[in-house]
Amino acid sequence: MPSWLQRQLKEAYQQKDMRQVRLLNQCWFYYKKTIPTSSQKQNEV
Repeated sequence: MPSWLQRQLKEAYQQKDMRQVRLLNQCWFYYKKTIPTSSQKQNEV
């Protein structure tokens, strides 16, 4: 998970901003789906 996203999630949880938490959670799952990780790249070869 990118550091900027970790930081944003931490702030949203601390402020109990559930709308922001949900939005960032959706961003993370979209990011995970669209940006292949190194382990996914190795499986393709």
